Amino acid sequence: MNRLGRKASETLIEMAPSADDDIAVLTKFKLLQSEGEESNGPLCETLSTAGSEVPSSSEQGLSSTETTLLIPDRQVQSGRRFNLFLKRRLRIDKRHQSKDSIFFRDGVRRIDFVLSYVDDLNKEWEKKLERRKEFESNLQKAGLELETEDKKESEDGKIYFVKIHAPWEVLITYAEVLNIKVPIKENDIPSMVENPLDCMLTPFRLPEKVMHPEPDYFTAPFSKEKQELYLINDESTFFSPSMRNRIVNYILTRCPYGTEEGKKKFGIKRLLNNGTYSAAYPLHDCQYWKKASDPNCDNERYTLYMEWARFLRFYKEQPLDLIRKYYGEKIGIYFAWLGFYTEMLFLAAVVGVICFLYGLFTMDENMSSKEICDPAIGGEIIMCPLCDRECEYWRLNTTCESSEYSHLFDNVATLFFAIFMGIWVTLFLEFWKRRQARLKYEWDLVDFEEEQQQLQLRPEYEAKCTQKKKNPVTQEMEPYLPLTSQAVRFCISGTTVLFWVSLIIASMIAVIVYRLAVYAAFASLMENAQTLQPISGLLTPQLATSVTASCLNFVIIMILNFIYERIAIWITDMEIPRTHMEYENRLTMKMFLFQFVNYYSSCFYVAFFKGKFVGYPGAYTYMFNRWRNEECDPAGCLIELTTQLTIVMAGKQIWGNIQEAIVPWICNWWGRRKARNNPENLYSRWEQDHDLQTFGALGLFYEYLEMVIQFGFITLFVASFPLAPLLALMNNILEIRVDSWKLTTQYRRPVAAKAHSIGVWQEILNGMAILSVVTNAFIVAFTSDMIPRLVYYYAYSESDNSPMSGYINNSLSVFLISDFPERNKPKTNTENFVICRYRDYRYPPDHEKKYLHTMQFWHILAAKLAFIIIMEHVVFIVKFFVAWMIPDVPADVKAKIKREKYLTQKILHEYELEKLKERLGQGDKRATEKEFIATEGRMELSRAM
Repeated sequence: MNRLGRKASETLIEMAPSADDDIAVLTKFKLLQSEGEESNGPLCETLSTAGSEVPSSSEQGLSSTETTLLIPDRQVQSGRRFNLFLKRRLRIDKRHQSKDSIFFRDGVRRIDFVLSYVDDLNKEWEKKLERRKEFESNLQKAGLELETEDKKESEDGKIYFVKIHAPWEVLITYAEVLNIKVPIKENDIPSMVENPLDCMLTPFRLPEKVMHPEPDYFTAPFSKEKQELYLINDESTFFSPSMRNRIVNYILTRCPYGTEEGKKKFGIKRLLNNGTYSAAYPLHDCQYWKKASDPNCDNERYTLYMEWARFLRFYKEQPLDLIRKYYGEKIGIYFAWLGFYTEMLFLAAVVGVICFLYGLFTMDENMSSKEICDPAIGGEIIMCPLCDRECEYWRLNTTCESSEYSHLFDNVATLFFAIFMGIWVTLFLEFWKRRQARLKYEWDLVDFEEEQQQLQLRPEYEAKCTQKKKNPVTQEMEPYLPLTSQAVRFCISGTTVLFWVSLIIASMIAVIVYRLAVYAAFASLMENAQTLQPISGLLTPQLATSVTASCLNFVIIMILNFIYERIAIWITDMEIPRTHMEYENRLTMKMFLFQFVNYYSSCFYVAFFKGKFVGYPGAYTYMFNRWRNEECDPAGCLIELTTQLTIVMAGKQIWGNIQEAIVPWICNWWGRRKARNNPENLYSRWEQDHDLQTFGALGLFYEYLEMVIQFGFITLFVASFPLAPLLALMNNILEIRVDSWKLTTQYRRPVAAKAHSIGVWQEILNGMAILSVVTNAFIVAFTSDMIPRLVYYYAYSESDNSPMSGYINNSLSVFLISDFPERNKPKTNTENFVICRYRDYRYPPDHEKKYLHTMQFWHILAAKLAFIIIMEHVVFIVKFFVAWMIPDVPADVKAKIKREKYLTQKILHEYELEKLKERLGQGDKRATEKEFIATEGRMELSRAM
């Protein structure tokens, strides 16, 4: 493009990749002069650290590798805007400007971003000063406007604040670069037909102004050449504050600040890491507990706090459009997903409570518990010792209470609930896709693949990759990481992840060893301690061991989590992912793999390993040839799995809420303890936000991770604990308000970012949904006693009047005490027992197949395997049928998307046609009649399509 043909009133921003730089560098604004005028300097001055200059247009045209962005002046110096500026400026008295203002001292230019630093006089002082000077100079050359607050003006007299404003020319340039969609026409598509039941939901609704803070518009990607097309009523408010801070952050992350050790340095992230700046953040628009005194302030933070972030509003719907407007689509989609997940949990919780109540009401009808508690049956059955030497023989009725409580979760409703949850998961995921599709339409994300900011190369990748190769698509030179370097990094990463997963498994084995080692101690203590006799029926040695081991396991989980989070980030940084999305996906998979093993390994052990490989008296199996493997309670291992699940799940939720709410509040209270006593006019808006906590780029990642781990608890092991969805529901009601409260009151305003979905978490949820069918089938088959009871009921029952009577005696095998080897024999046998019973299906000592498995054992095993196959196939068939029946995008949304595309294209084509007519009327020879016919034909084709 020939730049000499442009008007004098145009402004140019150039992003020119120099030969020795890895990224396109930002160049400063220069006003082009008309042809024939004397030039005052080079047309464009690059910020390349190599110091190379781009020749002026009068000497040489732009090279083919340069990207030139021409920005119309939009009458920046016109009399109308200049007079308006003077009038507003005269109304401002700097001496009386509120410190709570979000504007520069002139009261006109909005503060879009704030940088802070402490001018500490250490050995790095001069280097930091030089970095800041260069960085701020380059920001100004990139078109941003800066205003510095001296440390004398700050509350503590130590911190400098650099306020940043993006003028209109910068905003429209990067709005086009980032492909930001802006309004072109108010939406004329009729809203959905009202539901007659909406009146019943009125108590849960929020005011319309809160739910929909802006009118609905048709939108199109911004283009500087078509500014007349967009609904620009006021340039100062056309781009929302979240859009503005996203644009400024884009510049900050790519602005260079010099060369150190022969390497180019750039980006605010590096400056924060090396201490050049202490913080970088956009401002909240007001204090959360009261409205701002400035009439130009939207007070959206105050509205969010009053209508959304208070716990007393827990029953109200969430103002998702306002959340999206204030925090951006990425945070908005998280709260939309969390709210939808919580709504769906309500159905699962209701069904779970019904199943629990069924177990509660039928507790007295449970024949197994009756026989265990009956002194004539359970009281006469002598059980074999549960540990070697130290443990004694015990009577079955000592487990009476635990067997009764086990029936709460181990009953026929367990099977129904396991199948129901398999279908519920599918409904949840499919209906979420529909909800997500509706949000994509409403939030202008239909054509959004992933934001350029996400798909563009990470600054860290560009800085660390010194080699370059040609991109086959763009035909431009790009940095790349050699295959050998990638292989080495992946090997180190994989080895590290494998080591930490092995460490988790080792810690789980240590907990198992603890269970095996302390059981005998608990058994001896409870037998001899008189103070424990009143609760000995409820607090058995098995339960005491299980509870203490679960608590110990939870502590280990928290410690390993704390360490591994830092390790995972270090590993992912070392891999040098190419894009932001790739970075997040890799980190997500590492963290989820670790958390999956960390949180669920103990539950998998209790569900699928405990009591399955114990052997039989006289031939027990041992761990490391030292500790005897654990046995299940005569009533089954399901109650222990329930205990394990409850402690880990509830403990994680309680600890998570403490971390999310109390810790930030204490930190902020400690940081503000002095400023709280100062009057408002001495405690500025940027200082108030500076004293808040940082949400961080990974803040949302941890929120998703927490909820996905919870999702695993209520799906993978839900057959053992029907009340798990109820616990999750109560936690999520609190979680929504805690997350909103901390985000609105305790954290700095996050930089807005776009997202059209929950990303890789969707695939993780799909994988867990499939795995949950398998785990619940195995829990019902192998952990609960349902299948053995059914086999006995239909094949081995000897009583027609009471088919389940005799089940306990049938499920216990006989062992001759004299057959005990010396290693296993108890030290004492005061009552001279001859035989003892153990939980298994083996032939008695007087049978020719002594202590071998009976035919009933194989019948039960075959029934278990058949049940797993049948249940999995039934649930999977229903799941896939439901998924096929429910379309991912609602029909009305499809129609609206097509309608909007058609109308948007029509508006754009009509605009182009009008511009072409103007050019024809002005005698533009380039606007030929053929071009006019082609444009009109394109409009007709669009209408036809």
